[in-house]
Amino acid sequence: MYWRIKRILDFLGFFGIDLYKMGSAFSGLIPFLRDYRELRKQRKFFGSQFPFARIYPCLDDKFAKSGIARGHYFHQDLLVAKKIFANKPELHVDIGSRIDGFVAHVASFREIEVFDIRDLDSQVSNIKFTCLDLMGQINPSFFEYCDSLSSLHAIEHFGLGRYGDPIKYDGYMLGLNNIYNILKKNGTFYFSVPIGPQRTEFNAHRVFSLEYLMAIFSEKYLIKSFSYVDDNGNLNENVAIAHENLTNNFGCQYGCGIFEMTKL
Repeated sequence: MYWRIKRILDFLGFFGIDLYKMGSAFSGLIPFLRDYRELRKQRKFFGSQFPFARIYPCLDDKFAKSGIARGHYFHQDLLVAKKIFANKPELHVDIGSRIDGFVAHVASFREIEVFDIRDLDSQVSNIKFTCLDLMGQINPSFFEYCDSLSSLHAIEHFGLGRYGDPIKYDGYMLGLNNIYNILKKNGTFYFSVPIGPQRTEFNAHRVFSLEYLMAIFSEKYLIKSFSYVDDNGNLNENVAIAHENLTNNFGCQYGCGIFEMTKL
């Protein structure tokens, strides 16, 4: 019964109906009204330096914690940004990672070039942007282009149409082949995707098995390190990949594998 209800609530969420948030908002309504009355009461003693304007209820923040220091994006963005800072590459290119997450982390201390099928309207210091479809034929001028490249939580979307990209069943492989061509020999590739039992959850993403990823990378890259975020959102850093891990994906149903690799 629990999982059936959860599926219904999750399905409604696809259409912007968040019953979880609605429930916590209702819980915060009475404290909001109580606090509002108290503040107006105190205002009589302090004057009107800050006159009341429109009401802007934040009803669920009262029950939230200070922040979320877990999950795929939090850990991968921080971990890979730290590695780039330490390795100091000549030219780092990112493909499809979050602009307001990983890319911003890196741009805080160095220049980064970004290739993405979606356009970027803003001009930001240290971010050089190129609109590019990594599933298509790329200009040969980009071959052997950089000595450091990242693509975090992006390849799993290629070819599923979610971001306006054309439908291509093998879109992820087309993207990986272009990435291989863009990176110089002995260059470093930072890569992450969801890991678990291999499947497509259309049109959100694909989930990759470790066994399949290792087969793809074995002849093209030397794996320098592997980390993963488990189903609880916790980082497991620099772990060895044993045979049993290939078959059970470190116990993940929807984890995040984070690779640091050198192009052979």
